[in-house]
Amino acid sequence: MKKKNITNPDRRNFVKLTGMAGAAIPLMAFDQAMFNSISTFKNTLEVHLFSKHLQFLDYNGMSEATAEIGFDGLDLTVRPEGHVLPGRVSEDLPKAVEAMKRFGLNPKMMTTNVIDVENKEHRSVLETASKFGLSHYRTAWLSYPENSEISESQAIYGQQLKNLEVLNNQLGLIGCYQNHAGNHVGAPIWDLPPILKVTKNENIGCQYDIRHAVVEGGSCWELGLRIIRPFIKSIVIKDFKWGNVNGQWKPINTPLGEGMVDFDRYFTLLKKYGINVPVSLHLEYELGGSEHGATKITIDKKEVFAQMKKDLTFLQEAWQRA
Repeated sequence: MKKKNITNPDRRNFVKLTGMAGAAIPLMAFDQAMFNSISTFKNTLEVHLFSKHLQFLDYNGMSEATAEIGFDGLDLTVRPEGHVLPGRVSEDLPKAVEAMKRFGLNPKMMTTNVIDVENKEHRSVLETASKFGLSHYRTAWLSYPENSEISESQAIYGQQLKNLEVLNNQLGLIGCYQNHAGNHVGAPIWDLPPILKVTKNENIGCQYDIRHAVVEGGSCWELGLRIIRPFIKSIVIKDFKWGNVNGQWKPINTPLGEGMVDFDRYFTLLKKYGINVPVSLHLEYELGGSEHGATKITIDKKEVFAQMKKDLTFLQEAWQRA
């Protein structure tokens, strides 16, 4: 029998595989850069209270209460109907920062409606925030137009966030896009990496919200966390459960530990992945109107403070336990 000559086919396969590996090297390098961007791990959490829940108080009042409860800082609402209105950012943000510092809080986080570098008001918010020492902000949400392919919108939004990252880099800021349940960009998590990979993953990323991730991802939320983890720059903590409301099944917000979020598993994974970034604690359940950012609440403010302390304690203990 004539012996087969396998040398050439093997060589061709080797050349093909070598070419494929070479093409993958830039991607491998990019993935490594993404993982290197994750903050150095430490076993304590830096927790900031979402100031939306204290909009019945002025800057001094909210800062004093936040410090007494035991938070590290405030995630300040700098947006329409927020603690600081975008049109008055240059006048009012310095006052809010001064109040926070007066009570020993770290003015680091804010929640905004910023998304467009060409918008003068958006640029003003970022420039003022940079001037007064803030470092992390949540952007506005994006949506997919019905008359465009999702892939086309992703390409546009990727460039938009890339442009925003350039400004962030100049100002020393980190913009964070929140995954939010519903018909929003990022709701299914899997659609965010193709957008964020257009950026350098340095001054723009994801504000990962475990509540919304579980609402949309159900029991596969861990897979979503795995794919988004290199981009996480801040996180939101809150809880929920499914319930029947007027004949319709809807997510109902709950205090921490009373809902469907498996915080023990979640925090174990965050530690495993070395993710330790600024945390924004939200209280979206019934709380006298403070859950919606009411300027006048229907319950004693001490009840609101007590619940904030309870959620903060749960969060800290769960983190240490994981």
